[in-house]
Amino acid sequence: MNELEKLRHSAAHVLATALLEIWPEAQLAAGPPVEEGFYYDVELDHRISPQDFPAIEERMRRIIAEKQPFKRIEVSREEARQLGLKGRLGALSERKFPSRYKLDILESIPENEPITLYQNGSFIDLCAGPHVEDTGSIKSFKLTHVSSAYYKGDEKNPQLQRIYGTAFFSAKELEDYLKQLEQAKKRDHRKIGKELELFLIDERVGAGLPLWLPKGAVIRRELQNFLTEELLKRGYQLVYTPHIGSLDLFRTSGHYPYYRESQFPPILDPNELKALEDKTGSCAELANRLEKGEIGGYLLKPMNCPMHIRIFDSKPRSYRDLPVRIAEFGTVYRFEKSGELSGLTRVRGFTQDDAHIFCMESQVEGELMDCLDLVKVVIQKVGLLDTKARLGLRGEEKEKYVGSPECWKKAEEDLRRAAAKSGIDFVEEPGEAAFYGPKVDFLVKDAIGRSWQLGTVQLDYNLPARFSLSYVGEDGQLHAPVIIHRAPFGSLERFLAILIEHYEGHFPLWLAPEQVRIIPVSEAFIAYGEKIKEILQQNQFRVSLDRKNDTLGAKIRVAQLQKVPYMLIVGKKEEQMSRVSVRTSKKGNIGEMSLDTFISLITAEYKERRV
Repeated sequence: MNELEKLRHSAAHVLATALLEIWPEAQLAAGPPVEEGFYYDVELDHRISPQDFPAIEERMRRIIAEKQPFKRIEVSREEARQLGLKGRLGALSERKFPSRYKLDILESIPENEPITLYQNGSFIDLCAGPHVEDTGSIKSFKLTHVSSAYYKGDEKNPQLQRIYGTAFFSAKELEDYLKQLEQAKKRDHRKIGKELELFLIDERVGAGLPLWLPKGAVIRRELQNFLTEELLKRGYQLVYTPHIGSLDLFRTSGHYPYYRESQFPPILDPNELKALEDKTGSCAELANRLEKGEIGGYLLKPMNCPMHIRIFDSKPRSYRDLPVRIAEFGTVYRFEKSGELSGLTRVRGFTQDDAHIFCMESQVEGELMDCLDLVKVVIQKVGLLDTKARLGLRGEEKEKYVGSPECWKKAEEDLRRAAAKSGIDFVEEPGEAAFYGPKVDFLVKDAIGRSWQLGTVQLDYNLPARFSLSYVGEDGQLHAPVIIHRAPFGSLERFLAILIEHYEGHFPLWLAPEQVRIIPVSEAFIAYGEKIKEILQQNQFRVSLDRKNDTLGAKIRVAQLQKVPYMLIVGKKEEQMSRVSVRTSKKGNIGEMSLDTFISLITAEYKERRV
C-alpha cells in the first residue's frame, strides 16, 4: 500500500468514527481505500444523503484536529471473536448487539494470518492496516457521494449504504480533483450515450448486457475496421468462434475454476439431463457431479483463448508455419456482481478484440515488440496519449497461478526485456499477472487527466502444456509453442465508454455516427439539400438532411447538441453559386466553399483518421 492509499485508508476510519458518533446504532462492514479515494459500507435505518455530508465532515474535522494516534493491536482469533460478540468491533464501545459484519469478515481471514485491530480514540476496527501515524495527518478530504451496495457484492446479502470520499496530502490536489470530478459528471458516458442514442441497457434483456444502437454500432464498426486493417497488414488471420463451449475445454485451460466466481453457471448437457430425468437427486448433487466432471456441461465462454487454441491444434504444424496469428472480435461473458455493474465500463457481456499468437521461443521477442507497437498505434490513433504501462508479475499467492516457477521466471524476463526495448515507460507490480503468465497493461490519460487501463499483452508458457500443443521443429522433433495473448482495445464496450468521455461525445469525423448535416435556411431549399445529400452519400459519408420547418438558429442548435462534426448551410446564395456554407461543431462558421472542395477536405480527414 502506497502513502496515498494509507492516507485514504486512515480517512475511511475517521469517516467510520464520525458515523458512529452521529448514529451509534450503525453496523459497519468494510472501509477500504480505492483508486479515487475511499468508502465505508454501513447498515443504518437512517437514509444517508448528501445533505448529511456537512455534519459528517464537521465531525471528521474534529477527530482530525484531535490527532488521535492509530494504534495497531494484535489479538488472538478468539479475543477478536469475543469483542465482536460484544459489539465492540467497528464501534466506539460495547453494545447489546454483536458486530455482525465484522464477525463474518473475521471468519474469512485464513487461519495462518495474524488478527489485528486498529484503534483511534475510542473507535476499534478489525483491520490489517497500515495507517498513517495519527488522524492529524489527514489534511484535505471531501465526501463525494453515497450509493447502495450489497454486502460483499452479492445480491443475496443485505444491501448497505456506501459513503464515498477522497483525501489528498494538499488542498491544491483536492481542489484539482474536485474540478475533475465536475468535468467527469458532464462527460459521463451513460448520460451522453443516452442523449446521442449510442447504446441501451434494458433490464428486460438483462443487467450488464448492453444493446448497441444504430449510432453506437457505427462507432463500433469503424473501430473494428481500423483495427482489422492493422491486423491484416501484420499477418493476422481472422476467425469466428461460438459463444458457448464444452465445460471440459475450460477445465483444461484453467479458466474453470480459476474464474469460477465471475462466470455464469455451467449448463447441463441436455443428453445428460434426459438420462437423469428418472433418477432422484437434488440440484446440489447435480451441481456437485457437474463440478467434478462426472456429467457433461457447457459454459458461456469467459475467454476466447481455448477456442483459438483448438483452431491452432486442428492440424499438424511445422516450424515453417509459425508464427500463427489468430484474431477475433469475440464476445465473452462474466457474471459480474450487480453492485459492480456500471454503464459500459463494467458489464456481463462484452466483445474483446482478442488475438493469440502461437510462435517459437526464438520468435517471442519480435512478436511481443509488434504487439506492444500495435497497442501504441491504437492508443495514438484515437487521441489518447500520455501512455504508461504496468508489468504484472506473479504474486505471493502461488495457488492463484498455474505452471512451474521456471516457466514464470522465463516469461517474466522475456516480457520485461521486450517492454524495455520497446521504449514504453513501465512499472512492475507483483500480483497483477494473469493466472497463466505475466502481462503488460497500458494506462492512458483522457482529456481531463483521468487514468484508464486499456490494452494488454500477455505471455504464456503454461497453456500450451495444458493443451499438449506442439509443432514439428527444424530438427524433426516435437516442440511446444509459446502463446502471446493480446487485446489493444481490451473490450469494445469499455473502450467506447472511455472515448465518449474523452471526446465528451464530440467524436472525430471518422468515428462520428453522423458526419454531416445539411441545413436548408427554409423549405424552399430542401431540394438543393437533397442533391448535396445524394452526392455525399455516393462518396460514402454518413449524412442527414434537416427538413424541419424551424428557424435556422434552432436547427443549428440541435445539430450542435447532437455533436454533428460538420453542418452545411444552404440557401439562395449557395444554390445559385453551387456552393455550401460550412460550420463545425467546435469552430463554428469556417466559410463558404464549393461542394468539391468540401468533399476533398473531409475525404482527407476521414482517410487519415484525424483526431
